[in-house]
Amino acid sequence: MSTPDLGPVPQRVTVDAEQVRRLISEQFPQWADLPVQPVAKSGWDNVTFHLGDGMLVRLPSAAAYALAVDKEQRWLPALAPRLPLPIPAPLAKGHPGAGYPFSWSIYQWLDGDPVSADRISDPVRFALDLAGFLAALQSVDAAGGPQPGKHNWFRGAPLRTYDAQTQRALAALDGHIDVDVALEIWQTALDAPWDGVDIWFHGDIAPGNLLIDGGELAAVIDFGTCGVGDPSCDLAIAWTLLTADGRQAFRERLSVAEATWARGRGWALWKALITYDRTVGRADEDAASARRVLDQIFSEYSTDRRRG
Repeated sequence: MSTPDLGPVPQRVTVDAEQVRRLISEQFPQWADLPVQPVAKSGWDNVTFHLGDGMLVRLPSAAAYALAVDKEQRWLPALAPRLPLPIPAPLAKGHPGAGYPFSWSIYQWLDGDPVSADRISDPVRFALDLAGFLAALQSVDAAGGPQPGKHNWFRGAPLRTYDAQTQRALAALDGHIDVDVALEIWQTALDAPWDGVDIWFHGDIAPGNLLIDGGELAAVIDFGTCGVGDPSCDLAIAWTLLTADGRQAFRERLSVAEATWARGRGWALWKALITYDRTVGRADEDAASARRVLDQIFSEYSTDRRRG
């Protein structure tokens, strides 16, 4: 099987509040009087704005990310009733206009703040709540669901899709990390291919997409990379956020088999490597975070290997 072309980082467009006001006025005049304000922190794939007190305008920042709009409009209403936590509820779909070139969405606003380790009241309970959410998602009938592709950067596809990126990062990081151990972890993941039926996955279970309220998991957002296939991509959070005890509880709650756990570790390794390759030598949070994740992966793998 040929490896899909992941392509370069997309060229992003700029969007300002005045453009959004014009889009709303032209396409949804019933909401034209509501104030439009940028959210405190937008993500990379979408630019987001408050619309009044209870809605969110979400505009893809590049053509590659706009591929997810129709998917989310189609599938989020079907998934929501089957999940134990709130997820984004699309209220309307917008179209290109006012100088903005892509389809876009209006969603119900969800309360909560992006999770960070210091905000979690009980790390094990948080891990179990997240695992319960993923278990429910995986139990939804996957028939007809979106297969991995350009719409989600091939999340849910064989991990080998990302081998070229990983190998380039490893070569660049020689001397900065233990490349031999990283290669062993990566090869172990590649040697454990998915042979199950298609299963629903989120595709980007990351701190920025998990909302916390009162120290507890309150909602899961940003389903732009969701699809059906191998769900191991959703396990990367075990190394990027969870504590050692939380990681163990998370794995047990989901009954993750050894091969699937190895692929999940591989997903976490891939992301940490390409981030560290881009940031190594910089004194910023992205570099420090990538290094912490790599340390977690190496430590957990070493412990797992000794037990085995």
